[in-house]
Amino acid sequence: MVTAAQPVTRVLPRATAVRHLGPNWYAAVMGTAIVATAGAGLPVHLPGLRTACAAVWALSLGLLLVLLAARALHWTHHGDQARAHLLDPGTAPFYGCLAMALLAVGGGALTVGRDWTGLRAAVALDAVLFTAGTVVGLAAAVAVPYLMAVRQEVTAGQASPVWLLPLVAPMVSAALGPLLVPHLPPGQPRETLLLGCLALFGLSLLATLVTLPLVFARLITGGLLPLALTPTLFLVLGPLGQSTTAVGKFADFAPGVVPAPYEGGLRVLAVLYGVPVMGFALLWLVFAGAQVLRARRNGMRFAMTWWAFTFPVGTCVTGAETLARHTGLVVYDWLAVGLFAGLVTAWAVASVHTARGLLSGELLAAPRPAPVAPVSVRARTRSDAVR
Repeated sequence: MVTAAQPVTRVLPRATAVRHLGPNWYAAVMGTAIVATAGAGLPVHLPGLRTACAAVWALSLGLLLVLLAARALHWTHHGDQARAHLLDPGTAPFYGCLAMALLAVGGGALTVGRDWTGLRAAVALDAVLFTAGTVVGLAAAVAVPYLMAVRQEVTAGQASPVWLLPLVAPMVSAALGPLLVPHLPPGQPRETLLLGCLALFGLSLLATLVTLPLVFARLITGGLLPLALTPTLFLVLGPLGQSTTAVGKFADFAPGVVPAPYEGGLRVLAVLYGVPVMGFALLWLVFAGAQVLRARRNGMRFAMTWWAFTFPVGTCVTGAETLARHTGLVVYDWLAVGLFAGLVTAWAVASVHTARGLLSGELLAAPRPAPVAPVSVRARTRSDAVR
């Protein structure tokens, strides 16, 4: 005899499997999509490179669809855990990853995915994902800091680069939105989108400039980050590389869209802003890399935070590609190629470890307290239990 409880019993195993699937998993989608986008823009033309990039983009699209379904299951059956994530200052910022995953896959559709889908389908897909990603990104940029201010118990000692995630999402919109400009009717629609992207650039840049000093002060005065969170130092590269990419895109798509004085100004901005910011990005890359090597020697194991080695570095690749186009300097070509080699290596390592963790069930198990570096001062967040 079938009882009313039996259908529920069949759903529970699937629901239980995603109980601890947090929003940080969208970083894998971002990291995969940026490999395709960055590879397609390289100044070198290797046989089969564009085809490989298209395949990687298709993989990122598949990952996005799977994760959206899994997260919907998470919210449906584990609302308590989802609400706990929103009230955790160490986890809530990862909701910015959802926006950036949507945007990265959408931008990749127009950059390289169109080779397989056709231009019309690529434009439609990017329009949907760009709109959704921008709306989610703006919501996260407002909601996450608001919750930190009024609902979460946050102290200066808890500051970490993770706080930048919801603030960087509008910058990703700013960098990828111009790709849609040529597909809008001439006149005000095109100019509105381009200047809207410029507004998103300013929003994200100023919010980052307010937050980054808190993060740097925490690193200098508050001791080392927990070992599992050390890779998040690479997140600082995100707003640096993405903003350099954004100003380059503004200059690329400005001709015929904005009046002549502003068109020239955006070309100047692409170089005068991008060159010094990329210089700081390289400085931070060395600083963060040294911290990661130290953490590795102290026993840092794989965690999903290792995906921080992918998307932020990928934005620096696209930033270097942009500077190569606008300056004509070969040094930026070589910089883009070198950073891309590091990006592919980091993506391969993170992918292999993630696949192993999924097969073993370790990454979807309940979180364990993360090991910390042996220092006298240890500032923690409630998200120290990071897989």
